Amino acid sequence: MLPRDSNNGKNPVDESLRANIRLLGDSLGRTIGRDLGEDFVEKIEIIRKYAKRQDHGVQLHEYLRNLPDNHLLPVARAFNQFLQLANIAEQHHRIYSRSIDDDNHSKDDRTGLMDIFQRIIKEKSNGKELLFETFSKMRIELVLTAHPTETIRRTLIRKYDLIEECLGFLELLNRQPNDKSVSNTIQRTRERLEELISQAWHTNEFRHEKPSPVDEAKWGFAVIENSLWEAVTTFSRHLDQCLLETTGKRLPLHAAPIRFASWMGGDRDGNPNVTAAVTREVLLLGRWQAAELYIYDLEKLIEELSMKKASDELLNLIDNKNANEPYRVLLKHLLLQVRTTRDWLKAQLDNKLFDIPKDIELIHSYKQLQKPLEICYRSLCDNKLELIANGILLNTLRRLACFGVTSTKLDLRQESTRHTQALEEILLYILPDNDKYSEWSEEKKQEFLLKELNSKRPLISYRQKWTKDTQEILDTFEIIGKENNEEALGTYIISMAGQPSDILLVALFMKEMANGKILPIAPLFETLNDLDRSGDVINRLLSLEGYRKLIDNQQEVMIGYSDSAKDAGQLAAAWAQYRAQERLLEICQKHNVALTLFHGRGGTVARGGGPAHTAILSQPPGSVNNSIRVTEQGEMIRFKFGLPGLAVLSMEIYACAVLEASVLPKPKLKDDWREEMNKLANRAHRTYNSIVRENPDFVSYFRKITPLNSLSKLPLGSRPAKRKQDGGVETLRAIPWIFAWTQIRLMLPAWLGTDDAFEEFLNSNPDGMKRLREMINSWPFFRMYIDMLEMVLAKADADIAGYYEQRLIEPNSSMKKLSESLRERLDHIRKLVLRITDQKEILERAPQLAHTITLRNSYIEPLHGLQAELMQRNLNKKQEDIPEDISRAMMTTMAGIAAGLRNTG
Repeated sequence: MLPRDSNNGKNPVDESLRANIRLLGDSLGRTIGRDLGEDFVEKIEIIRKYAKRQDHGVQLHEYLRNLPDNHLLPVARAFNQFLQLANIAEQHHRIYSRSIDDDNHSKDDRTGLMDIFQRIIKEKSNGKELLFETFSKMRIELVLTAHPTETIRRTLIRKYDLIEECLGFLELLNRQPNDKSVSNTIQRTRERLEELISQAWHTNEFRHEKPSPVDEAKWGFAVIENSLWEAVTTFSRHLDQCLLETTGKRLPLHAAPIRFASWMGGDRDGNPNVTAAVTREVLLLGRWQAAELYIYDLEKLIEELSMKKASDELLNLIDNKNANEPYRVLLKHLLLQVRTTRDWLKAQLDNKLFDIPKDIELIHSYKQLQKPLEICYRSLCDNKLELIANGILLNTLRRLACFGVTSTKLDLRQESTRHTQALEEILLYILPDNDKYSEWSEEKKQEFLLKELNSKRPLISYRQKWTKDTQEILDTFEIIGKENNEEALGTYIISMAGQPSDILLVALFMKEMANGKILPIAPLFETLNDLDRSGDVINRLLSLEGYRKLIDNQQEVMIGYSDSAKDAGQLAAAWAQYRAQERLLEICQKHNVALTLFHGRGGTVARGGGPAHTAILSQPPGSVNNSIRVTEQGEMIRFKFGLPGLAVLSMEIYACAVLEASVLPKPKLKDDWREEMNKLANRAHRTYNSIVRENPDFVSYFRKITPLNSLSKLPLGSRPAKRKQDGGVETLRAIPWIFAWTQIRLMLPAWLGTDDAFEEFLNSNPDGMKRLREMINSWPFFRMYIDMLEMVLAKADADIAGYYEQRLIEPNSSMKKLSESLRERLDHIRKLVLRITDQKEILERAPQLAHTITLRNSYIEPLHGLQAELMQRNLNKKQEDIPEDISRAMMTTMAGIAAGLRNTG
């Protein structure tokens, strides 16, 4: 079960990585042998060897077609498990080699903190002051979302984390002098490794049912507890040391350049499972977990801060000013407060009564912890005990600055029409003879909403019984006002926001139901039309003086990457997102309003994914400005933040990129490049539309050739695959749309339309090739687009897509012609990219990535063959008639392909 390719001294993949993959693969092979016998292991080896042959999969597919039904599931599981173990080995390798952007073309594109610090000091006369000020105010907010792209159970994730720990321990042991004690420890660690792999093999890969929104939130909290809690302090210490060495100053105690927010339990857009009751429970869970974690921190502080020297400021906080251990006295009372708060929160979660002791004040704000802990810190420093102050006490202060007492800030999201429908019902009750609110002009809506925002008279009756949907909307806004911890909530995002009235209406609901408490309100612009109109909408909104006062001249806007790419194709969408950001920045500057851009990026290229460093530097100049919000979704949370070492690297990448984009912005875009991009995007959009929306066979072809129908059975997330249960592809969410095309390796959403755009540009412009290469070399946005396109093409495989076509599409059907034309287009765009980048092979300049993809193919291709075979065998069967093992085999192939490609949706 391992790659036996010869290294010959030329393989760019690090030998330690290969050794770990071999170690894990051999162990898996022995595990399978013990369970199913050596004959079965031999069958797996035969399949793998057939997958490596250069015969377009002929022998592989023939062998798989002859497998009996009872072998389909264990074969799929064997290849899936190997790919999961390969991912563990790669994650471990990234931690030790300090390389995380595996889809980037070169490690040299990314520099460390000290490198960028030295560059700024060299290029800026006030570099030292600039560095300190920038990090003192920097606000990078990474928003963890429960988008259903994580295919692995939490039970298995924990086992995989333990496997990675074993690899790390073996790495350390192998550096020790080889004596009997070390040899015995190595042997025991290897045995533990094999035990964990055996546990994983004998564990069902899938949940028995889809997770609830609360389950998803618990998974997010587990990432904080198991990884981020430690990683934040490690990152902060490294940053603190870099600042001290270059500027002579430490990072201020209140500063938290990187913070975390969440949508888990707050994102109700298209998900009826997220209710006001769920949101309330998740808010309480977040505070409960934070209390648990701080209890451990405070217990450690009490154990260690046993010294007597203390400042008057600290002594004034305790009753016995002559106490021998004043720090312990103060901290013990603080610990009692946190424990009582934890117990009160548990009672709230269990709907039980709880008597709060009269002399104990519950912790509702991070300041209640921060103030006494900072006094302890200052007291130690004043008494020349800086070494102690900068130990575990500083760690706790850094955690407080980052996580507060709520673990994360919870964003709320709802679709604009739900707000409109709720207000319409309310107004029909109050003004039954008036026209429906939805039929009002935009001007009339704005006038009414602004008037009500300024009115002291309540609009909404608490005594009226509303419909379930309207009451749910009102209950959600009521949580904003009733939540006694104002730090627990983040931004209210409005999906499909198309007019200023959509934002004003949310502000009105907050005024009415949340006791006037106004959260930041972010309209989400996600279709091509919405992106193109976003500047006009925000301009009209900020022209309303009443609104600017309401938001204190600070506006957040969310840019949607997934739906815009599904709506218009990747090239047109990427350019629309860029133009929208430029326009929004210009408008906010005109109105003297601070703009924060919130990037709703997915994990895949077709959903705006890609290396974080490159992505941030490719934004329009001035748009980052020391502040950015970015979603981290599904399996990307695990790949980038699931282990402390990975999380530290990811945070450093974000910090370096935001620093560079803010302090050393790139020059403005050239006018002629803008003109060329308009042409390219328009042509790509026309082609995309002509196929996806206008070709009468496309929808039937998409449903026939991809495993879309089986996707609904994968217990990935609490959210339905469609926004609406009726309708066609247009109602499908972006994640299943991308997932389905990825599974058959056509990767269509990431490149369709770009082929015609490049072809026409080169044919109609004598200097076209020169111009494209100039844009690649000098414009970060275009360079990233080409890099990501190349990475997608390296993973795309027309032969594999052709096999799905062969097994599932009737030979003489019009769908067959469509399928063939799409594979020809894929081949054509590959040739065009090679010409433009002046390469003979895709990823020629990124040999390690190219080799990694090639290495994985011999394990992924059997899963594709199995998947196509399963789809063909069940072609005309109803879902309920498919045996459980066959259905599970299908799900296993989808999970394995996703793991092998490191992409789902």
